[in-house]
Amino acid sequence: MKHDALTMALLYDYYGELLTEKQRTCFDFYYNQDLSLSEIAEDLGVTRQGVHDTLVRAEAQLRDFEEKTGCIAREERLRAAAARIESAAGALLSLPDAAAQARLILEAVHEIKE
Repeated sequence: MKHDALTMALLYDYYGELLTEKQRTCFDFYYNQDLSLSEIAEDLGVTRQGVHDTLVRAEAQLRDFEEKTGCIAREERLRAAAARIESAAGALLSLPDAAAQARLILEAVHEIKE
């Protein structure tokens, strides 16, 4: 289940608040605190299978949220585009007639990155 922990953490950062409290708790225990299913079950007073089912549903919902909204994919595309723009504007700085415009482009890119 933890084979894609980094992906799950990223999805949780974006969409975690859309999960139920129980799902958020199980997710936190499992991914952030690195507890086993048995330890989580004992802490929450439920069965190990119940914890497993809750995590599977939470993971599926997180993936579904990204599939429907595409927020993470859009941000990754934006970062890649900003990097390309920054690189091109940096090259323009060496041209005397384009230097002022290149600085404006670079300022805009830095605003986007923040």
